[in-house]
Amino acid sequence: MEALKIKLPAYAGSFYPQGPKEIKALIKVFLAGAKPGKTECLGCVLPHAGYIYSGKTASLTAAQINIPDTVVLLGPNHTGLGQEFSLFSSSPWQTPLGKLEINQLLAKQIFKSCPWIKEDSLAHINEHSLEVELPILQYFRQDFKIVPIAIASDNLSRLKETGIGIAAAIQETKQAGNVLIAASSDMTHYEPLAQAREKDNLAIEAILRLDEDGLMESLKKFKITMCGYAPVIIMLSCVKKLGAKSAQLVNYSTSAERTNDPSSVVGYAGIKVY
Repeated sequence: MEALKIKLPAYAGSFYPQGPKEIKALIKVFLAGAKPGKTECLGCVLPHAGYIYSGKTASLTAAQINIPDTVVLLGPNHTGLGQEFSLFSSSPWQTPLGKLEINQLLAKQIFKSCPWIKEDSLAHINEHSLEVELPILQYFRQDFKIVPIAIASDNLSRLKETGIGIAAAIQETKQAGNVLIAASSDMTHYEPLAQAREKDNLAIEAILRLDEDGLMESLKKFKITMCGYAPVIIMLSCVKKLGAKSAQLVNYSTSAERTNDPSSVVGYAGIKVY
């Protein structure tokens, strides 16, 4: 596959508005009544559905985070294309709010520290889970760099090893304290509202305990259809190595708030880890 000079957005105009003014106006609406104050975070969980469904939860969460120099974006691979662990470092990423450069120093070290992660663009071309987070993060800071990684693995040991490897790469390149590990995930999919909330609470409790093993155990035991559990497990393993001690649920919502249909909902959680 020929290398791209720049990775163009695939979902502007569908998952989120195409124009920068429209994006900013929508996020401003989401932030009405938001609590002031920001936290120096090591990691976070952000939802990745269309903005009309999950944009408020994602925006309220990002609003409470001091966006550092670099964001390592971890998202699930919905397309099934590309490598099992795919890092797209070959070109900058364009969004309606501007161009985002790759942190090449960190990306190169991640390849060395994480044997499962491979250079791959195919997994990212039509993947929405990372792209939709970018304009929201750019609303709060324009000049950060990114390291985008899509994950298609359910191997717990590999996921945890990858998180530890990313932490080692951050420390090796002396960027600790200047990197946010952002895990992109929606929660329960297409279940009745009360059931979705109950299941999501179990997953959220494990994340707030910084417990990757407990999260995976709950997912399997209670059949929780959280699409980005792999990115969250990597994030938790990574930030604990970097010194994370606490986590806080910023916002939880479901698609029923938009559709008014509680019979079949998708859950969205925004969590910061520090």
